[in-house]
Amino acid sequence: MTVVYERSKGLTEAKTHYCPGCTHGIIHKLVAEALVELGVLDKAVGVAPVGCSVLAYNYFNCDMHEAAHGRAPAVATGIKRVLPDNFVFPYQGDGALASIGTAEIVQAAHRGEHISTIFVNNAIYGMTGGQMAPTTLVGQKTTTSPGGRSIEHSGRPIRMSELLSTIDGARYVERVAVDTPGNIRKAKRAILNCFKAQLEGRGFGIVEVLSTCPTNWGVHPTEAITWLQENMIPYYPLGKFRDGEPEDQKEAK
Repeated sequence: MTVVYERSKGLTEAKTHYCPGCTHGIIHKLVAEALVELGVLDKAVGVAPVGCSVLAYNYFNCDMHEAAHGRAPAVATGIKRVLPDNFVFPYQGDGALASIGTAEIVQAAHRGEHISTIFVNNAIYGMTGGQMAPTTLVGQKTTTSPGGRSIEHSGRPIRMSELLSTIDGARYVERVAVDTPGNIRKAKRAILNCFKAQLEGRGFGIVEVLSTCPTNWGVHPTEAITWLQENMIPYYPLGKFRDGEPEDQKEAK
């Protein structure tokens, strides 16, 4: 019998704790498949964040390290420098990466650290109760912005991919979504390309994945997909922002 589909060997058999409709599970699947397809599962080290994916160490079938809130890039930097032959990937949400850990991610990119970051952007703090994040959209209601995010009070949402793509040390930067089968396929391709940037020694890479949070958005999972398509994608356009090589390699050519 021909096997059409099977669970990736990059995932354990543990049941996830994610809410119904949350797309963390899809993203985990894509990351796991990429690790297997690139042949790096046995030498992979993931860094789990504080956030909804805090228990990611239970789900990825490789070595994992837990980091303090926002510090995943710093922890990943230490691991990669001590174990340069290992494949290192931090996995973070928008609260961790775009708020408390902004310094860590910017400086990791600035130094050109050879790590591959998966950045899950659902425009809200998920684990801690649905508070406003730096990525929360203007007018979006949260527990700390019940009247909707105000530009006058909180400024506009930060676009991390655009910001990081201006840093020379960032070699691969792409934003994707997992809202449709087609976009899921594109997201996997982006993750593979980002991982290859580390394997080829090109430097820092990041894939931002637009994700849903039906629980804290207060909508049905199918409505959450529609909300993402109608609100998040227009503000956070999908696409590749950077795919380069080190300047010294360019000069050598």
